[in-house]
Amino acid sequence: MGNPIVILKKGGGRAMKAGGPWIYDNEIESIMGTFEDGDMALIRDFDGYPLGRGFVNRRSKLTVRMMTRNPEQEVDGAFIRRRVKDAWEYRKKVVDTESCRVIFGEADFLPGFVADKYSDVLVVQSLALGIDRFKEEIVSCLKELMAEDGIRIRGVYERSDAKVREQEGMERHKGFIGEPFDTKVEILENGVRYLVDVEEGQKTGFFLDQKYNRLAVQKLCRGAEVLDCFTHTGSFALNAGIAGAAHVTGVDASQLGVDQARENAALNHLEDRVEFLCADVFDLLPQLEREGKKFDVVILDPPAFTKSRSSIKNAVKGYREINLRAMKLVKDGGYLATCSCSHFMDYELFTKTIGQAAANVHKRLRQVEFRTQAPDHPILWSAEDSYYLKFYIFQVCDEK
Repeated sequence: MGNPIVILKKGGGRAMKAGGPWIYDNEIESIMGTFEDGDMALIRDFDGYPLGRGFVNRRSKLTVRMMTRNPEQEVDGAFIRRRVKDAWEYRKKVVDTESCRVIFGEADFLPGFVADKYSDVLVVQSLALGIDRFKEEIVSCLKELMAEDGIRIRGVYERSDAKVREQEGMERHKGFIGEPFDTKVEILENGVRYLVDVEEGQKTGFFLDQKYNRLAVQKLCRGAEVLDCFTHTGSFALNAGIAGAAHVTGVDASQLGVDQARENAALNHLEDRVEFLCADVFDLLPQLEREGKKFDVVILDPPAFTKSRSSIKNAVKGYREINLRAMKLVKDGGYLATCSCSHFMDYELFTKTIGQAAANVHKRLRQVEFRTQAPDHPILWSAEDSYYLKFYIFQVCDEK
């Protein structure tokens, strides 16, 4: 609409100046000009020095989302296309693109926008007001770029139903972009087939960020007795099964998740070796311990126990408890794969918590691997939120 100018307070915008993607409401001195929320603004420091351009939204604590550090750069269709092309070219280099995250918001310099590719279907999330105006354009660019590589996208589904939309002053929304299609999509990952429910599944339907962590677990599972906790739709359990595990038990508190996991096991002809239980992991682990059960491999892939700094203390207790219980169930010399997907449970705190759990049950840990999210979820060093997944594999030994 207009050409607003955002003036920072003296000392404001420190994170942004260090490469961060956002300017918070309390860092802004004033916003000049006539404009609507979602418009592109020029950002100036307190002394008038131009710092770049970004979307402004007064309804959000993240009042400015940076689009470019070049104050002369027009953010138009050509600019958006270049960003989308860069994102797709990067994926072609670093991951198997059969199913992958194609756009990862701020880490791809397209703040608030996520796009996942499941075989020949795209699922998109638009979580910021400014980028929402470019939604159709981004989708169109993705389809065109993939068509150039011989990939025909048969349908696009929008999952902009996350709560964070409300913090932007936007309504939650989900539905087809273009023609309707069957929203149960079959994908192949690491040799495992899954049915992904892009309409009703969590987030965009599947957790692509663990792709190579699931693969890393395969080599530990041949001939093994495996327990997969918080299995969701069975992904780690099925990787264990496909790798030749003797028997796998997957556990999740969601009956819907367990039903989908069983469906996925049947899809891979693994139902004779991979079984699923609907149970609370915090209740089940002590029960298995009382029964004297032991496993060669235990996998912990819990949901984020904390989504804010204020609840970290309780989250630490939760992570310590499940890791402590899991270590007790691992045979001497067996393996534990454990992770946290919470940005607020940082590497140091997560590592310390696992160490405390091991000390409490007199186990010695030998680190096999430390991993993070798959490279289609790139970690942008100046955007802390983009680094969230911490994944360890340990050999668990009795104290000797």
